[in-house]
Amino acid sequence: MARLLQRALESEGYAVAVASDGDQALAMGIAGGLDMMVLDVMLPRRDGFDVIQSLRAAKQTVPTIMVTARDAMSDIVRGLDAGADDYLTKPFALDVLLARMRALSRRGPATYPADLSFEGLLLDRRTHELRRAGRVASLTRTEYLLLETLMRRPGCVVPRDVLVEAGWGGGAEVSDATLYVFIRSLRVKIAQGDEPQLLHTVRGIGYTIRTEAP
Repeated sequence: MARLLQRALESEGYAVAVASDGDQALAMGIAGGLDMMVLDVMLPRRDGFDVIQSLRAAKQTVPTIMVTARDAMSDIVRGLDAGADDYLTKPFALDVLLARMRALSRRGPATYPADLSFEGLLLDRRTHELRRAGRVASLTRTEYLLLETLMRRPGCVVPRDVLVEAGWGGGAEVSDATLYVFIRSLRVKIAQGDEPQLLHTVRGIGYTIRTEAP
């Protein structure tokens, strides 16, 4: 499968390096220089979940798409929570992978003149960190883009389609379950203990940042 993907991606103009196992994948990611990583979950020696978690712990932010035959919601949640930017289940068409790769390569933090803040919640644009009440939480690329979109519109309802375009790019096919996983992760990072939750669902429409649930 790895060699088939390598040939297919090279035919599309990508320069491809293949890791034979999880240890090699981690070493390549730590070394840097990659524009993107397509990471299988079921790897010898070290599985893909461990690879992405170790990369993020080492502050390596290479955009990563996880691919796997394991399509259980718990596996998708685990992969995205570990720091993956996208998750694609097998079998998949090559065109779908290429579209996801193009969408991921187009992403990048929008440039705005100042950090964003709301009711004690601060989004640090330089470090992609969330700060509140002395706590600091690192955000994945997708979490950052979603929260940045919401915090630019405090008190307003941001439709699901707007969030998908911000997080994955125009034309991306993103399920409600996938978007919810990222929203759930953001909620955990936004509010802990007795802190009031600021990220709320507006059923049938989207999500909003405000002090009280709508």
